Amino acid sequence: MEPVRFELIRRCPRTLARRGRLHTPHGTVETPVFMPVGTQATVKTMAPWELAEMGAGIILSNTYHLHLRPGEDMVREMGGLHAFMQWPGAILTDSGGFQVFSLADLRKITDEGVQFRSHLDGSLRFFSPERVMEIENALGADIIMAFDECPPYPASREYLETSLRRTLDWARRCQRAHARPEEQALFGIVQGGEHLDLRRQAVEALVELDLPGYAVGGLSVGEPKPVMHEVLAYTTPLLPADKPRYLMGVGTPEDLFEGVERGIDMFDCVLPTRIARNGTVLTSRGKLVIRNARYARDPRPLDEACDCRVCRTFSRAYIRHLIKAGEVLGIRLTTYHNVYFLLRLMEGIRRAIEAGRFPEYKREFYDTYGYNESGNIGEEGLD
Repeated sequence: MEPVRFELIRRCPRTLARRGRLHTPHGTVETPVFMPVGTQATVKTMAPWELAEMGAGIILSNTYHLHLRPGEDMVREMGGLHAFMQWPGAILTDSGGFQVFSLADLRKITDEGVQFRSHLDGSLRFFSPERVMEIENALGADIIMAFDECPPYPASREYLETSLRRTLDWARRCQRAHARPEEQALFGIVQGGEHLDLRRQAVEALVELDLPGYAVGGLSVGEPKPVMHEVLAYTTPLLPADKPRYLMGVGTPEDLFEGVERGIDMFDCVLPTRIARNGTVLTSRGKLVIRNARYARDPRPLDEACDCRVCRTFSRAYIRHLIKAGEVLGIRLTTYHNVYFLLRLMEGIRRAIEAGRFPEYKREFYDTYGYNESGNIGEEGLD
């Protein structure tokens, strides 16, 4: 038995959207799902019981950061990530590939792996597929990602071909090195840039490995939205229908809708927590920058259509005061609301697929949110 099993419940008859369930060793996750990012074994400012209360069945942590601090050996000694952070639900760990390759001048790539310097202390480190598997096995997440090379955008065809060959070789090495296949599901990552034939080549090679799930990587890295949509529309139907499909690093409301429409089941992004720290919140009417002076005496909640604890309790005026005063509670409240907002959005998407009205739900949301082909103009206008 695979440690993670995908159950397909309903398909949208007019799009590629699908409703499913992901059965993991730490509970069943309803899909499509947004996974809050807990890079260093914490979703910033959030307690694990708050995430559980709002229905976050799965979160993501980062192999690169946890390897550097506190170290995978210490996490293993503490009983693995679940016990270490006291999180009862499922966990996915990325491979650290994106972080390593984003170091640019601090790393050197070969077919064997990547040599890089820690951004913390400058110490020399080396990630090979085998080493990454050791780390992820020690961390103990339910889903672990194969080590891949995330190429930049734009990149030459020649670079992408070399990068893809390396990524596919690393996926095979990861599968051979994976020491806990009965407990942790290894997902492969489809790369290939904007070239559809390379994406097909990646899918065909990875499907031969018969992995428990597949991710689409290398998107939302600077390419135009139509390019991302084209790649998704082409790639996801090539993937096995009985396996989960994960779009890495994507999490704006509009990107969630567009990804679901093209057959994606799982998403993650730092967006809700990152923009919260800058005083920006997601609402049903678009983004709202709570720092703006116009909210200094505004008695309304962040989003009048939201039933989260923050919106039921506090005014915009109070939260703006906390953010302007540099109070940590302000960041906690904006983060709580943003994560809750995306989780409820995904819940609405799941209900719409079940009811056979996903396209209508998408249009209704976009009309209120203010999103069009020119981008999200929302409540805040062009401020």
